[in-house]
Amino acid sequence: MTRYMIDKFMRFVELSDQRVAEYAADPAAYVERWLAGGSGPEAATDDRVLTDEEQAAFAARDFAALYALGAHPYLLWHFTEAVHAHEFTPEAGWRELVERYRAAVAPQGVVDYIP
Repeated sequence: MTRYMIDKFMRFVELSDQRVAEYAADPAAYVERWLAGGSGPEAATDDRVLTDEEQAAFAARDFAALYALGAHPYLLWHFTEAVHAHEFTPEAGWRELVERYRAAVAPQGVVDYIP
């Protein structure tokens, strides 16, 4: 399990509107590109590894699976909110996203962050 990489990927995407848009458009392809790296802040490093299960969770935009895999709840919520932002406005839809998120992660319980 690579909790650090899960969190690193979410934070990397969430910090840029362009990255969020690219990820939201094609999550699986974006994950593959990120793992392969590029230049500058996107340069590949030896530790840039996600398990097949983690890659599948990101490709499916499955926040429940990411939570179960150990994603930090604070980072996961902000990542989820950024990725799904185009689906709602402040007047409509945001509350539904909150409820979907809560319903998905609640059965997972509290994640143990101490290995």
